[in-house]
Amino acid sequence: MLNKTLFTAQQVRDNEALAAKNSHCDLFTLMQRAGEAVYKQWQLFDARHTLVIVGHGNNAGDGYVVARLIMQSGKKVTVCAAEPNKVLTGDAAKAQQLWIEAGGLVSHFTKDALNECNIVIDALLGTGLKSAVRDNFANIIKAVNNSGKPVISIDIPSGIEANTGQPLGCAVQATSTVTFVGIKQGLTTTAGKQYSGKLVFDDLAIGDAFTCIAQSSGTLVNFNSFKGIATRAINSHKGSHGKLLCVGGNQGTAGAIRLSSEAALRTGAGMVRVYTHESSITPISIGRPELMVSSNNLHQALEWASCAVIGPGLGQDEWAQQTFDEVMQYCQNNKMPLVIDADALNLLVKQASSYTLEQCVLTPHPGEASRLLSVSTSEIESDRFNYARLCAKRYNATCVLKGAGTLIDNAQHTWVCEDGNPALAVGGSGDVLTGIIGALLAQGLNIDEAARYGVTLHAKAGDIASERDGQRGMLPSDLFPIVRELVNKVTRV
Repeated sequence: MLNKTLFTAQQVRDNEALAAKNSHCDLFTLMQRAGEAVYKQWQLFDARHTLVIVGHGNNAGDGYVVARLIMQSGKKVTVCAAEPNKVLTGDAAKAQQLWIEAGGLVSHFTKDALNECNIVIDALLGTGLKSAVRDNFANIIKAVNNSGKPVISIDIPSGIEANTGQPLGCAVQATSTVTFVGIKQGLTTTAGKQYSGKLVFDDLAIGDAFTCIAQSSGTLVNFNSFKGIATRAINSHKGSHGKLLCVGGNQGTAGAIRLSSEAALRTGAGMVRVYTHESSITPISIGRPELMVSSNNLHQALEWASCAVIGPGLGQDEWAQQTFDEVMQYCQNNKMPLVIDADALNLLVKQASSYTLEQCVLTPHPGEASRLLSVSTSEIESDRFNYARLCAKRYNATCVLKGAGTLIDNAQHTWVCEDGNPALAVGGSGDVLTGIIGALLAQGLNIDEAARYGVTLHAKAGDIASERDGQRGMLPSDLFPIVRELVNKVTRV
């Protein structure tokens, strides 16, 4: 996908007609182009018999165009409609008529038709769906999912809400989804990312005209978006590359801040100091002598640092509270960049009004975000774009809402990470991310750059580790050599 800009479904609906007109193209031509784009994806599967399942909107019209193209190629294709007697209107009716004139039939959906095919093209429901999928459509969707057949969804997997990515009762699990004109934001995060399978984008040759008139809702980013860090001067020294203070590691939880601090070293921070509970000094120091570790003189450590991270393994007892208060007060008074994660997020909830930080990154997972915003975790997951923006605004921070399709939001713009996989869903993975972001801040990136590129660097490292050794059994510390490898690949002059 060359165009990485995201849009809501409404933005696409409101602007595609004008964009088509400005590109000297009518809407039926767009429908034909959409069918051709899906046909190209269909060709990758080399299917002998294709089942196209249609509803009755423009999504169905796209399906009829694809069916006709498959028929013209000489391959067997069957069209089944959820409601065969439903009278179509507009361009969808025109596409259906062309299919019939070419010798095509429109049949009721049956399990036999599903069993006989090699691949399914899903043209049931489009981006206009706002309420729960009706039973007759739901039964078809469940049958398709249970069949195990590969599925190409047109524009959006049927049943998915285009803006949130949430299934409205049930949704088609696509092998690939071909989306048009503008990438619908819901396809890039949480359940929408899962249901979409491989996401393919085609602007139908009106992309330039569309982006001129439609306001985007976000941007997809990946590691290849990373411009890198400036090449180091020959006469640089350890103090030239940032001094990062990592705060956390209460009694019994030394591992979390150890992961963050070592991740920071591997990402290139020149010097990393750890402030921790006295009982955690030895566990953190063993095996990593490059870390400076102490349990006293926190104020002195803060004065030494150029930026800080707080939270991994911090806990919520009296020691944690006192430590949190001192770090927050210092960073507020001295405008020091700060990454807040894990237990520090929970402490922040209790006294958010006490602090106003100018340069801050919050890195909540959905459970932590639910506490930050006083809503349920399911509410966070049901509308991630909205709640990431709300979190950034409420706390005057850049919010990294972790999960499938991690969101980075600075209260003005949203970025969505394309990289990453379920191997990263393991305890300690977030601690590594926190250290990476802190190290990038230490090396001179601004808050938004450090958040965006820290997320993509961490996610890409997870992808490489997964490709090499599989998703199961990956340890967060397995990312260290890969992070080092990646961060050295790209440098900017």
